[in-house]
Amino acid sequence: MHTPSRRTLLRAPLAAAGVGLLPFRTDFALRPDHRPAGTTLGEAGLAPSEVGNYVNPSGPEVLAAERRRGSGPVRSFGFTAAESTLDLGGRTVRSWAYNERLPGPLVRITAGDVLSLTLANRLPAATTVHAHGVRLRNDMDGVPDVTQNATRAGADFTYRFAVSHPGTYLLHSHVGLQPDRALYAPLIVDDPREPLAYDTEWVVVLDDWVDGVDGSTPDRVLDQLTRGMRTSMPGGGMAMGPGRGSFPSGPSRVLRNSHSRLLESAGGSVAYPYYLANGRLPSSPPVFRCRPGDRVRLRILNAGSETAFRVALGDHTMTVTHTDGYPVEHTDTDALLLGMAERYDVVFTAQDGVFPLVALAEGKRGQALAVLRTDRGRSIPLGSVRPDELNGRVLPAHNLSPDESVALDEQEPDREMRIRLSGTMQRFDWSFDHQPYDPRRRHPVRAGERVRLTLINATDMWHPLHLHGHTFAMTGLDASGARKDTALVLPHRKLVVDFDADNPGLWMLHCHNQYHSESGMMTILGYLK
Repeated sequence: MHTPSRRTLLRAPLAAAGVGLLPFRTDFALRPDHRPAGTTLGEAGLAPSEVGNYVNPSGPEVLAAERRRGSGPVRSFGFTAAESTLDLGGRTVRSWAYNERLPGPLVRITAGDVLSLTLANRLPAATTVHAHGVRLRNDMDGVPDVTQNATRAGADFTYRFAVSHPGTYLLHSHVGLQPDRALYAPLIVDDPREPLAYDTEWVVVLDDWVDGVDGSTPDRVLDQLTRGMRTSMPGGGMAMGPGRGSFPSGPSRVLRNSHSRLLESAGGSVAYPYYLANGRLPSSPPVFRCRPGDRVRLRILNAGSETAFRVALGDHTMTVTHTDGYPVEHTDTDALLLGMAERYDVVFTAQDGVFPLVALAEGKRGQALAVLRTDRGRSIPLGSVRPDELNGRVLPAHNLSPDESVALDEQEPDREMRIRLSGTMQRFDWSFDHQPYDPRRRHPVRAGERVRLTLINATDMWHPLHLHGHTFAMTGLDASGARKDTALVLPHRKLVVDFDADNPGLWMLHCHNQYHSESGMMTILGYLK
């Protein structure tokens, strides 16, 4: 039976009605309604792809791993994915959002809880939710054609899984270019035995924005990038859909003549018109208020689709405490570089005054802005402000050392895997090992193995690489072992990581540049039965 491709579904026209949104704040978090443990999971989520000699995403091995994670209190939340009118702070756009908010509502639970998240799909296309960075049961991972059938328009689906590890995570759609709309939200998992001392918390979600601006949509942008390269890929996941003549392409969003010293390449391929902090433009930034002398925990999430951000807080030194949810040895820095879907937790002592938190779009033009305020007398900085700290120390992830509580023990790998990143900016034909994505193609691992994965970047572009369902240790010659689930690999360099194969299923490995993954830079790591 023929199933419409993701990109074909994404081309459905937007409806005209919508509701204005409030700006994102952490106190808008959804509150759990403590549904009983027997809550119905909704439609069956088994995927149509062949399992063969590999573990089934809902197989007994997966259920056994879920039981080992335990079963605490059930915390229930709901997302309604629907067409929405979004206020960016002086500019209104039409897009697709969760609960008519940008970002979507903060979901907050405690390690050991069972998260029950019901997705009500009121979009004109199928969709899913992926819990980025969370070690969860495989059939709740939200990958269409692999771990579940995407939830069709008008249907509901409940994701239900135990969450055993605290940290800062991200919820987002895993269908096509939907994450480059407003289909994302922060997920914070508190530590019931939190060792970090601080007075208050600030959550900042960064994004690059194009949807609904002067006729642009993410799919039209990808058409501009891949013009003349329309090919269909097997598995129903990557077909390019109707040709460009079926709708106006809008203004060109192709980025040209870009370069970043930190990324050793172009900053990207998409020239976004806006960069946002908590859904707001720099001309109307979100303001965080606290008292002078407060110890602040700042959680920074890059929800962007094609932009790395260099982040600094004016007149402050940041102390990095966590990356991708896992603790590290505390390290001071002036600035951080966050690739797409990376998260960092830092602490700082708030000075007296008004200070810009600037997220510079690395290698591009523009920036996002949020504001720290500890007094009432001074004006908010201009949207173009550039604190000196942006040009100070920039701490790369490979220089971070893991906290001893999460460090992988030294062990020789049982299996070594080498995957080459391929593709060019000119053809926009990104892939692994020159093979476009096919959900039936898997790289085998066995439960209980220590796996060494070497990712060789043979391209002229940088890539943020993400492994689902696991965290890895950065173990290359210049790395100190920090635990992550998403990491940058620069052009003509390699990324070497180790991980324990302790979460059975079919798990995606992909570039988290949404335009690269949608062009084919995805593959599957599969546990053998």
